[in-house]
Amino acid sequence: MSVRIVETTPFQDQRPGTSGLRKKVAVFRQSHYLENFVQSIFDSIDAPAGSVLVLGGDGRYYNVEAIRTILGMAAANGFSKVIVGRGGILSTPAASNLIRQRRAHGGIILSASHNPGGEEGDFGIKYNAGNGGPAPEKMTEAMYEKSLTISKYRICDIPQMDEIGDMLIGEMAVEVIDPVSDYADLMESLFDFELLRDFLKTGFRICFDAMHAVTGPYAREIFENRLGARPGSVVNSIPLPDFGGGHPDPNLTYAEDLVKTMYGEDAPDFGAASDGDGDRNMILGRHFFVTPSDSLAVLAANAKLVPGYRQGLSGVARSMPTSGAVDRVAEALGIPFYETPTGWKFFGNLMDAGRVTLCGEESFGTGSNHVREKDGLWAVLFWLNLLAVRKISVEEMLLDHWKTFGRNFYSRHDYEDVPAQAAKEVIETVRSRFADLTGSSFGQYRVLFCDDFSYSDPIDGSLSRGQGLRIVFADGSRIVYRLSGTGTSGATLRLYLESFEPDASMHHLDAQAALQDLVAIANEISKLREITGREKPTVIT
Repeated sequence: MSVRIVETTPFQDQRPGTSGLRKKVAVFRQSHYLENFVQSIFDSIDAPAGSVLVLGGDGRYYNVEAIRTILGMAAANGFSKVIVGRGGILSTPAASNLIRQRRAHGGIILSASHNPGGEEGDFGIKYNAGNGGPAPEKMTEAMYEKSLTISKYRICDIPQMDEIGDMLIGEMAVEVIDPVSDYADLMESLFDFELLRDFLKTGFRICFDAMHAVTGPYAREIFENRLGARPGSVVNSIPLPDFGGGHPDPNLTYAEDLVKTMYGEDAPDFGAASDGDGDRNMILGRHFFVTPSDSLAVLAANAKLVPGYRQGLSGVARSMPTSGAVDRVAEALGIPFYETPTGWKFFGNLMDAGRVTLCGEESFGTGSNHVREKDGLWAVLFWLNLLAVRKISVEEMLLDHWKTFGRNFYSRHDYEDVPAQAAKEVIETVRSRFADLTGSSFGQYRVLFCDDFSYSDPIDGSLSRGQGLRIVFADGSRIVYRLSGTGTSGATLRLYLESFEPDASMHHLDAQAALQDLVAIANEISKLREITGREKPTVIT
């Protein structure tokens, strides 16, 4: 097929965020918009002629149409093969695994993660490098710079078809694969599937909510087919372009049906949910919620009970806004601990260098060095394996952990779709008070220091500034303010609150009740309510 050189003009809004470029579907459907960004990717990654590319997405609206365009552009840009998930489906952790397994130059993942889908919803695109992890900042900045000067892109026309299949586009092969099998095999190599099969036969009941997103086929194959969970254990399992009209974000607000099930009269023993592209997870016990921060700490403390981690952990890492629960686990285990900015790409360098085995973010993301992405189903299987070994409930697991390490009362308050100017004003209000706050007291809380978190990467020496405002108190309590980089309209202002409690007699308290004084202090310092007009958060986790 002949290569067409198409003249174009730059768009000014194609700077990737923490997880690629995310915009409304209508933005991506503008003439040349997708093509410009894809060409900017290809012009930035220095892929030698004959390179292999992995391609797939979470099944949201515009997914298949975008894949056809990218296939034509990959052929025109000299790739020898593109490996595509059947039906355009490929979860983010599965894509990371496939890039590594097939030694691909990299991969393009089409997803806006936990953002809503549908024709009026969001779409996203990101590039993952040859290690399977998100492109580092140096690479994404190069893509953005290319997007500002682009004048043409290369593309081959491909035949129209109802479903993408194996074919040749010029000299480039398109290989369509089962998106589930390789990933499911990887999970079986890490966890004790024989033990889990026996455990589920005892009557232990699970409920996994795929939220009509990408993990449905993966969860059915793993939980129901390979592990023998009773039929119907996986709900909302068919991926839909609009996620069934829901918001595929696994938290207490948007996974409402699962929460009702797990807090009902005849609740299953274990509940979990994942997000649009399969990299996030929420863990629930019967009438019990596990914060992502606590989940990471529990996995680290018990890792040697799981086959894939019996050799121990080389280290652990967490994002700065995540609670310090895992820090004390690392100290007890005598292993290194790292605190990074939000964004999985910061963990990739540490894992590639062998510095860490487990890592996690407070935004329901947990993972390990088996891939270079957070991994929702992996976390669910890890929890099930631990419960099968220890033969205790989710709640008992946490109470035992807190008794040993103390409890970090922790919560995140999200204020979504805040006007961008108002959100920035909140941040600047806090920043402007740093000098006056240090050493001051708010009731029992005395401010030890304030800063705007920065991170010097110990592997490549890169410096990341402006990663979130911290107010740290003398007793270790914290308030963190941060603007999220994953939304597509307005701004998401996030407030993180943390207080450590060593006294086991206090561990039964509700987190929101335990943190109410810090909430009041956070609002007083930031003037959040006055500036935004918001009386309460959109989401509390």
